[in-house]
Amino acid sequence: MLYAVIPAGGSGTRLWPLSRAGHPKFLHPLTGSNASLLQATVARLAPLATPERTLVVTGAAHVAAVARQLTGVPEENILVEPSPRDSCAAIALAAAVIALRDPEAVMGSFAADHLIGDPETWVRTVREAIRGAEQGMLMTVGITPTRPETGYGYLETGDPTDGSPWRPVAEFKEKPGAEVAEAYVRSGRHLWNASMFVWRVDVFLAELLRQQPALHAGVTAIAAAWGTPEQDDVLGTVWPTLPKISVDYAVMEGAATAGRVATVPGDFGWNDVGDFHTLGEVLPADAAGNVVLGTDAKPGVLLRDCADLVVVPQSGRLVAAIGVRDLIVVDTPDAVLVCPRDRAQDVKALVDELKERGEEGYV
Repeated sequence: MLYAVIPAGGSGTRLWPLSRAGHPKFLHPLTGSNASLLQATVARLAPLATPERTLVVTGAAHVAAVARQLTGVPEENILVEPSPRDSCAAIALAAAVIALRDPEAVMGSFAADHLIGDPETWVRTVREAIRGAEQGMLMTVGITPTRPETGYGYLETGDPTDGSPWRPVAEFKEKPGAEVAEAYVRSGRHLWNASMFVWRVDVFLAELLRQQPALHAGVTAIAAAWGTPEQDDVLGTVWPTLPKISVDYAVMEGAATAGRVATVPGDFGWNDVGDFHTLGEVLPADAAGNVVLGTDAKPGVLLRDCADLVVVPQSGRLVAAIGVRDLIVVDTPDAVLVCPRDRAQDVKALVDELKERGEEGYV
């Protein structure tokens, strides 16, 4: 069995005003069902990891909500970050805590806020990655591109060896421009980097020590105090000193250069639910292409002669529209968002402006 680690951070600013710093997107039911993204992630992991082997790393502001949503996960498996330090510190802390329980355990890291269309195929793909991890490789699950996407990073891969499904990862690539993205897709050698990682904890921690000795020392000290009366003091002292860096930059890029990273290509309907337009593409729509999130909402939504809308009714008011198309309408108790679907990525700019204006209550 796998130890599953779920980093649950970020505020999902492109899903504002639904997603807020105090109640970010992974806590919302954006799955087409009543399950939140976080709950759907844990359910998807059930064939691979028991609740006792499932750990969530989240911020102090979200611990109570995470615990309420994941009643089956032991309380001691919810690891609290005092402040955001990016993905490497969060994942490395979980690896160090797991290593104390089981020094050669295989762990997988899977984001709390992704949608998977075909969970059974996803599980089979992860199992292939586990086999690579057992042999000492740092494994990723890469996504077979369906289009030249400029919003994702890429993995440049080599040829499979010995008939295995794994491909060596030659290089991690930044988000490309449109022409470069088209070249990546044509090459057949590039996969989307979905930040799904599988490795033995001892192999990862050794690589962390090689490349990021200060971070390694910090998480090792915190893990050594975990579950003891000194835990909070050590965490409060050491955590703020840790480098704020992603696991890709901190470990995986250097490990790929050293020939220590491989990937299993996956095609299972992956989506990172980055904005409302994307949500409208992946959730069920009516005959006119309208997507209404949370159809149990009362008094609900009334649409007449509308097409391709994404409507999120969250205030308890009736949301009504006539003769419009290709719009996003989000109605929350304290804020209403209306924008064209092709401007969905720009919602983040509104959040940035609210912060500049000091209106943190809306953020």
